[in-house]
Amino acid sequence: MKDTFVISSSYSVILFPASFTKVPASARDPTPTQAVRYLHTHVLPHPYHRAILHNNTVVGSISITPCSDEGNKCRASVGYRLAHDYWGKGIATVAVRMAVAEVFERWEGLERVEGVVDVENNVRSMRVLEKAGFLREGVLRRYLVLKGEVRDVVMFGLVRADLLQG
Repeated sequence: MKDTFVISSSYSVILFPASFTKVPASARDPTPTQAVRYLHTHVLPHPYHRAILHNNTVVGSISITPCSDEGNKCRASVGYRLAHDYWGKGIATVAVRMAVAEVFERWEGLERVEGVVDVENNVRSMRVLEKAGFLREGVLRRYLVLKGEVRDVVMFGLVRADLLQG
């Protein structure tokens, strides 16, 4: 599974995000200028953003973003996307495990990685985090706006000590 990740810098990585959403056909086949713009606005700002590969095909991406507040630099948040055809195959779980292990190893002072999941519409993502070793910590009511609607989310967390025990 070492080949699960590549740095999200190749042109082919730029092609997949549009395929996850309903967008005009022109957006599914970006021009080189659009691809570069996507890299500069979505990929490069993240200290950790990787493509998820399956059989050498980009099928998703994962990012881990450290908290920017000075007093909270001990934590980071994980986010991931996976093409629908690859759901339920354990790919996202493996990607989350690998990414979290890597950032805990590389980022000095990191003690916690957390993920939030929509309470009503994303049971599969909850299962990914649970299988990756995250603990369900509670429901955050009216926590974020998703598709124009204020939503409740479930908070999941994994702390460095959990990895040492597991």
